[in-house]
Amino acid sequence: MTMATRTDTQSSAPHVADSHDLIRVHGARVNNLKDVSVELPKRRLTVFTGVSGSGKSSLVFGTIAAESQRLINETYSAFVQGFMPTLARPEVDVLDGLTTAIIVDQQRMGADPRSTVGTATDVNAMLRILFSRLGQPHIGSPQAFSFNVASISGAGAVTLERAGKTMRERRSFSITGGMCPRCEGRGAVNDIDLTQLYDDSKSLAEGAFTIPGWKSDSFWTVRVYAESGFVDPNKPIRQYTKKELQDFLYKEPTKVKVDGVNLTYEGLIPKIQKSFLSKDREAMQPHIREFVDRAVTFTTCPECDGTRLSKQARSSKIEGINIADACAMQISDLAEWIRGLDEPSVAPLLAKLLHTLDSFVEIGLGYLSLERPAGTLSGGEAQRVKMIRHLGSSLTDTTYVFDEPTIGLHPHDIQRMNDLLLRLRDKGNTVLVVEHKPETIAIADHVVDLGPGAGTAGGAVCFEGTVEGLRASGTITGRHFDDRAALKETVRKPTGTLEIRGATRHNLQDVDVDIPLGVLCVVTGVAGSGKSSLIHGSIPASAGVVSVDQAPIRGSRRSNPATYTGLLDPIRKAFAKANGVKPALFSANSEGACPNCNGAGVIYTDLAMMAGVATTCDECEGKRFQASVLEYHFGGRDISEVLAMSVTEAEEFFGAGEARTPAAHAVLNRLADVGLGYLSLGQPLTTLSGGERQRLKLATHMAEKGGVYVLDEPTTGLHLADVEQLLGLLDRLVDSGKSVIVIEHHQAVMAYADWIVDLGPGAGHDGGRIVFEGTPADLVAARSTLTGEHLAAYVGT
Repeated sequence: MTMATRTDTQSSAPHVADSHDLIRVHGARVNNLKDVSVELPKRRLTVFTGVSGSGKSSLVFGTIAAESQRLINETYSAFVQGFMPTLARPEVDVLDGLTTAIIVDQQRMGADPRSTVGTATDVNAMLRILFSRLGQPHIGSPQAFSFNVASISGAGAVTLERAGKTMRERRSFSITGGMCPRCEGRGAVNDIDLTQLYDDSKSLAEGAFTIPGWKSDSFWTVRVYAESGFVDPNKPIRQYTKKELQDFLYKEPTKVKVDGVNLTYEGLIPKIQKSFLSKDREAMQPHIREFVDRAVTFTTCPECDGTRLSKQARSSKIEGINIADACAMQISDLAEWIRGLDEPSVAPLLAKLLHTLDSFVEIGLGYLSLERPAGTLSGGEAQRVKMIRHLGSSLTDTTYVFDEPTIGLHPHDIQRMNDLLLRLRDKGNTVLVVEHKPETIAIADHVVDLGPGAGTAGGAVCFEGTVEGLRASGTITGRHFDDRAALKETVRKPTGTLEIRGATRHNLQDVDVDIPLGVLCVVTGVAGSGKSSLIHGSIPASAGVVSVDQAPIRGSRRSNPATYTGLLDPIRKAFAKANGVKPALFSANSEGACPNCNGAGVIYTDLAMMAGVATTCDECEGKRFQASVLEYHFGGRDISEVLAMSVTEAEEFFGAGEARTPAAHAVLNRLADVGLGYLSLGQPLTTLSGGERQRLKLATHMAEKGGVYVLDEPTTGLHLADVEQLLGLLDRLVDSGKSVIVIEHHQAVMAYADWIVDLGPGAGHDGGRIVFEGTPADLVAARSTLTGEHLAAYVGT
C-alpha cells in the first residue's frame, strides 16, 4: 500500500478564503451608539474599554453577538424557529465577517431549588452513571441516584386482543428514583408559622387574620372563610373542632356561594402557598416580603439531612463513599478521589469526569462543591461555571464574548483567567472581552475604547489600536490606565466594634473577629476564602445593617430609574397638587397611559416565527401619556418632559424656583452622588449596564435607615475613573457617621481603607481563617498574605 505523496505548491498569492480576517461593523446605532464603525481582527483577543454606560455592551452584546445568534437561528426550519426566542436585527448598516458567537455573560444561573453546580455542569449525570455501575449494593439505573426523579410504582389490569380473543392481564411497573420523598429533592422543608397568619384567641368576625391586605370586608379573602359554612365565624379559632380546623387549614378547593356569587373556598395553608410563596421573593413589595420572612421557616430536611436523596440512593457506596458524600466534597478533593479509582470498565467515563473536575480547579472554582445551589453563585462564579464547558471544546474559529470575566476575582486569580482567555485565542478563536481591569486590558492584541462619557455623552469610538497606543492616547481610559491609589497617610479611629464570635458558616473555621465601626473597613481574600459567609452570614441581625449585594435588579421595560427609586411618587403628587387632579393621571402604568400603546411608548407587532417589530406609537409619539395629561404643567414642563430630563437637569429643576420639591430633590441628589447624573429619569431599566444597575441599587439603599452599610464588590462594572468617584462616596458615607464594610478585590479600594480584614490563606477548606487584621500600610509592610503582596506591588512599594 503506497502513501499518497503530497506536493505543497506554495503560490505567492494568498488564498481568497484567508482574506476574511476581519469582523466589520459599520453604522451601529443600538441604544446610545452613534453610527459606530470598527474593524476587529479575527483569531485575536480584543478588549472593549470605556466608562460605565459608554456603549461597550451595546456594541459587543447588542450588535455583534445578537446578530450572530439571529443568523444562526434563521438556519433552522420555520417549525423549530417557532419554539425559539425571536430576535430583531440590530440597528446597524453593515455587519460583515461574523462567526458563531458563544456568549459567556454574568447572568445568574436559574435559582430553581433543584439546580446545583453538579446539575448545571453535567457532572452529576456522570457521577450517577458511575455509581449505577460501581456502587455496592447495586440499586438500579442512573436515575436511582437522581434527586429530580421520584420513585413511582403502579399496578392494574390491561385488556389485550390475542388470537381473536379479548384477554385481561395484570401488569405492574415501578420507577426507582433517588428523590427524597419528604423534601421532594429540595434538601429543605418549609413550615408555615400559623401564629403569623391569625390570632387564635379571636373569631373571624373579630378580625383574627393578621395577613397583609386581608381586610374584614374583603370579598375574596376573609368573607369566603367567614361565610363559607365550613367554620363558625363567631367562634374563636382555638375552640374549633378537629374537623373545623382541618377544613379551615387544609380543605381541597370547593365551590361556595357568598352573597349569591360563586367563589372557590380552599384551606388557608394552600391559599397562602399559592398567593405568596409561589411568587419570587425579590419581586414582592417590602411589607409582603417581611410577612413572608416572618411566616415561613425553612429547615434542613430531617429525613435526608439536606442531601436531597432517598435512603436507598445513599446506601450504595464506592470505597465507602456514597453519591451524597461525593457531591458534598470540595471539587478539588473529589477530583483526587476520582483519580484514585482504577476501573477499566468505566475508564472513558472516569477520564471525562476527571477532565471536567480539573477544569473547575484550573478556573479557580475548586473550592465549590457539586451540591452548592446554582442560585447562590455570584455573577463572577456563574460566568466561570459556564466557561468550563468551553475549555475542552474542540471548536475553533468561533467568537467567544465575555462580560467582565475578572469580576469577583482576587488579583492573584486574574493571571489564571488571563491565561484561559489566551488559550481560547490560541486555538484559533476570536475572543471579545468587555473589561475595566488594567491587568486584563494589558494582554489584549487590539483595544477599542468607547466614550468619551456615559449615556448620551458616550457611544463613540475614542480609540482603536494597541495597548501601547491606548496608554499614549488622551482618552479617559488612557489617562487613568496607570493610575495607582496611594495608601492613606492617616486613617480614621474606630468609634466602636461589631463583634462576630464563633462563625462557622460554610467554610469559616470558628472565626472570632471585631469589625471596627465608624470607619471604612474592607474585607479581602481570594475568591472562596469566606468573605461573604463572614459578612452576610455571620453579622448579627440586630446590628441594623443595610446590605447592598450583587443580586440583579428585576424590572421590565416599563420600569425606569424614576419608578425604581421611588422618585416618581413625589413628582406625581407635585403635578397633581399644582393642577388639582389625581396623581394616578401622571403614571404611564395607570390612568394617564396612552390608550393606543398602553403606556409603553412603542407598539409591538408579533410576526410569528419572524422577529417581532417595535414601532414608536403614532398617537403619543413615544411619550407614553394621553394628550390630555400632557396639558398639565408643573414649573413650565409636562410630565413627559420631566421624565426625559437627565438626573443632573432634574436636580436643578426640582432644587429651586416654582418646581422646588424637596422629596424629589433628595432622591436625585443620591443618584448624582453615585455618578448617575447622565441617566434620563424615564430610561427603561432593561437598557442599563451592569455597573449602572449596581449604583442605582446603591442610591436606593442609601435612603434606608441604618448605621452599618455592607457593600458587596461595589466596583463591579466601574471604569477606573468611576472608582475615584465611588471612593469619594464611601468617604462621605463614613464622614456622615455611618460605618461602611466593603467586600472588595480592587486594590484602589483596599489602599483607601481605614482597616482591612484579610481571609484565607486559600479557598474552600484551605481558607475560612483570618490571616490579617490591621491598616493597609501594615498589610503592605508585612507582605505576609497574597493580598499583601499584590497590594504592595500595586502601590509600588
